[in-house]
Amino acid sequence: MLGLGIIGWIIIGGLAGWIASKFMGTDDKQGIPLNILVGVVGGLIGGFLLTLVGVDVGSGGWFFSFLTCLFGAVILLWAVNKIRS
Repeated sequence: MLGLGIIGWIIIGGLAGWIASKFMGTDDKQGIPLNILVGVVGGLIGGFLLTLVGVDVGSGGWFFSFLTCLFGAVILLWAVNKIRS
């Protein structure tokens, strides 16, 4: 995902964060900046976890990067919800 550049991170992260927040029911509590942050951090989390199980996340392209961000964002929102409750 490093090859996408900062604009790619923001676009993919924002979209993944928004979809993850819809899926997890937290969209009404988040705005666009927080959705972007959740998606980008989710990409880091998802990339780290997938690397641990042997998946090559560097050569997956845009769609795989989006799925990685979405996967990580859902995990991040789940963990935040568990900590809050």
